[in-house]
Amino acid sequence: MPATPATTRATVVPCLRYRDAPGAIEWLCHTFGFAKHLVVPGEFGSIAHAQLSFGNGMIMLASSQTGGEFDCLFVQPEQIEGAQTQSVYVVVADADAVWRSVQAANATIVSAIRDQDYGGRGFSCRDLEGHIWSFGTYDPA
Repeated sequence: MPATPATTRATVVPCLRYRDAPGAIEWLCHTFGFAKHLVVPGEFGSIAHAQLSFGNGMIMLASSQTGGEFDCLFVQPEQIEGAQTQSVYVVVADADAVWRSVQAANATIVSAIRDQDYGGRGFSCRDLEGHIWSFGTYDPA
């Protein structure tokens, strides 16, 4: 296995696809607190590539149909009855503050905020297109 890069903000970067990627970017920034790091517009109002930062972490996303080789490898949660093959966990300083923002955005709650047996406080919800996100104060590192 190759050595971990010597200088990087994050060594694992989740990648997601959205039908309405421009709307998702705005929602993720407003509701979850992400910041736009790089947004590359595509054709017809799509997003070819975007990077959103959160602390020293980052996600990448794009429109679900970019005309690229990976389009056929992704399905949206609604296409598989809301099922997921992965989810994103975000370490936060104040899970209750994010919880309030998520509630104000009327996000679908998967798991209500609570103190965890293994330490930390957190919750899980779906974003505007059904992807599952978990936020908590537990830091596995």
